[in-house]
Amino acid sequence: MRAYYYDNVPGDQRLPHDYSPSRPVSEETLKALQVEHWVVPVDGHLPKINAIAEERGYKNRDLINVSKEGMGEIYEEKIKTFFEEHMHEDEEIRYILSGSGFFDVRETPTDEWIRLAVEPGDLIVIPAGIYHRFTLDEANQIQAMRLFQDEPKWIPYNRSEATDTNPHRIEYLKRVGVRA
Repeated sequence: MRAYYYDNVPGDQRLPHDYSPSRPVSEETLKALQVEHWVVPVDGHLPKINAIAEERGYKNRDLINVSKEGMGEIYEEKIKTFFEEHMHEDEEIRYILSGSGFFDVRETPTDEWIRLAVEPGDLIVIPAGIYHRFTLDEANQIQAMRLFQDEPKWIPYNRSEATDTNPHRIEYLKRVGVRA
């Protein structure tokens, strides 16, 4: 996974949107935001994924194939939904099996976008309460294992005044040392 500041230049969201020169984001910054990641080679990944899942209490999982072929008629709608700035009340855990894409997370308190370029073997954990979004890159395909602490669910809460006061958002801000 490569982390860098998003350039905010208008245009295709699937492009890298990297500054020139690039503005890399440090491990310390990601850790401060409570964004976690591991690299687990796809070949023989199950024992390591299972160990991480057990350690973190992830009881369920499924596979998602984000592509025109994998999603059919709902593809365009889903891509737009994924790229809307939102938060979840649960961690978002993804292990990339094939393809590639971008998770963008909001840095707190600067409100800058940090782009996380993911590829096969990347396992990321986006904490509950952080504003983020997702998009494919120009290859237009990603297959990921989604891990869940409870029943599989993906409920986005688009950024608004209501989400700014959501208890999960407030708790996240406290955990990263920002007064809500």
